Amino acid sequence: MDALTYGIPWPPLLLAPFIGSFLGVLIQRLPEGRPVVMARSACDQCGHLLGPRDLMPLVSHALSGGRCRYCRAVIGLFPPAIELAALVVALWTTLVVTDAMLLWATCLLGWTLLTLAWIDVRTMILPDVLTLPLLMAGLIVTWLMASDALLEHVLGAVFGYLGLTAVAWGYRWLRGREGLGMGDARLLGAAGAWLGLSALPFVVLLAACLGLLAAGIALVAGTRVTAATAIPFGPFLALATWLAWLG
Repeated sequence: MDALTYGIPWPPLLLAPFIGSFLGVLIQRLPEGRPVVMARSACDQCGHLLGPRDLMPLVSHALSGGRCRYCRAVIGLFPPAIELAALVVALWTTLVVTDAMLLWATCLLGWTLLTLAWIDVRTMILPDVLTLPLLMAGLIVTWLMASDALLEHVLGAVFGYLGLTAVAWGYRWLRGREGLGMGDARLLGAAGAWLGLSALPFVVLLAACLGLLAAGIALVAGTRVTAATAIPFGPFLALATWLAWLG
């Protein structure tokens, strides 16, 4: 990705923790079908509505000692973890991308991939409400910034989706059980929309290698992993897409 001259990209870095806080809401509420925008945040234990003082990214968690101010229930590390992860995405982006429009597009891609990966780890679900807009965003970014490559990216979206769909059908036919979900196919379609058809073999190979590496680490750590163990593929696809985009 070519870098163009641009000033210090402070806006993404300053907004990233707030974006991360919103991503945390998506990760927790989307799989449960709860409203994301209209419902106010509240403590999961006592139900007390949270005010601005309770919702300052990173700061609120540190000041409260990781506990609810009202019932003292332990909040856990998820809120600061997702806020820091969103900040890492923005920082990584600013170190690689310097074109203003491409900078925001890359942050959007990274934050969405982060959300999808986290949801898949927690629930084994890749919500269409995130994968399909991500696919469309990839085509729009391509049209705006490299319109001559639009056809290759459209083909990338189509063959990315159809390729994993065929693999999923084949696995189900051979083994008699699910191996890949359609969410994985849609995510690879989104990867094709952002990266183009020619990048898909690399993305799939890298994702598979990352998955095998994770399984190996789990085995070394003492976790029992068998052929029937359900391992979400979305996080590895997301990371492979991110690395290919920034590569």
